[in-house]
Amino acid sequence: MDLLFEPLSAQRMEQAKWAYTTRRIDQQQSFQLLQGALCPEAGDLLLARVEELGQHKRLELVSSRRATLFEGDEIVVAYGNRYAPDQFEGIVPDHLEACRLVAAGGVAARLLNRHDKVKTATRITPLGLLANMEGQRINLRTARLPKVEQVESRPLVLVVAGTSMNSGKTTACANLVKGFVRQGIKVAAAKFTGTGAGADYRSLVDAGASPVFDFIDAGYVSTYRVNRDVLQDIATTLGAHMALAHPDVIIVEVADGLLQRETSHLFATPSFTDWADGVLFAANDALGAQAGVSWLSVRQLPVFAITGLLTSSPLARREAEDICGLPVYHTGSLARPSVSSYLYNCLKFRRQNQLATGDKEHG
Repeated sequence: MDLLFEPLSAQRMEQAKWAYTTRRIDQQQSFQLLQGALCPEAGDLLLARVEELGQHKRLELVSSRRATLFEGDEIVVAYGNRYAPDQFEGIVPDHLEACRLVAAGGVAARLLNRHDKVKTATRITPLGLLANMEGQRINLRTARLPKVEQVESRPLVLVVAGTSMNSGKTTACANLVKGFVRQGIKVAAAKFTGTGAGADYRSLVDAGASPVFDFIDAGYVSTYRVNRDVLQDIATTLGAHMALAHPDVIIVEVADGLLQRETSHLFATPSFTDWADGVLFAANDALGAQAGVSWLSVRQLPVFAITGLLTSSPLARREAEDICGLPVYHTGSLARPSVSSYLYNCLKFRRQNQLATGDKEHG
């Protein structure tokens, strides 16, 4: 079947709802609609029509505002894979037939699995892929940040990891940023893995981090099913661009739990673990905290403190303190100068110790 190209009017593109995942794409350019026997790729942009509302009744726009969806709406989203134990697992389909909106940030996929407690995913019909006037598909990779060859700046790096999705990592990151900013410490922040979500990105901006990036800036709608080279590319690209701003501290969120495939692969990448100075670990309970601290210590990554959902319970907090022998901070207290000072000093001590022993090369 021959490929068909249909020019898209500026008015139609303006009326369509553009998802957060498309935020790096220039909406003012001229577009064509590409149709036919096409095999989509992760990151390809598509114009789709909402057919039947399900779990996601709102779409997170480029601005991060959640716009109400109506059946018949035309939306611009990106094909991608999604891994979310609390919601959906989805993969990029091999055709342009009906699929699902598996993330509020704007991810189109073939639905594989869903959590029993969520509704089925909103059903959408792809109208075609977006292409430029030369007939080339528009993919997130076409608007990614450029690679940086060399950066002399070497800020301190604190990684926020956790036991699972919704363990309190993003909230911890935002409060950490606020705590550092209150002390006049310049902070850059990024989310290296996960699925495109504007709320996560904006919370870091609102807390005062600058610059703020996520994997979309490196050209990826999500990191589910990507290989180790892609993970290293994301870490290297975003890390370099943050360092160019000469912050005092870089805060990095790693999505999902340590046992999730891509998270585990990232922590098995020497360039990433050598770059990081330490970890703040978010857990749902004391046993998860203990397991996470042990898992990270095997990989020579020190955990400075524990936080997360477990801190909502004084008893769970006490259990974690007893079993792990580490400070356990309520996520809100991370914004306090006393707590952020402690973590900042941990980072500096770790860096100085590494330089003194020659375990790592910096510069």
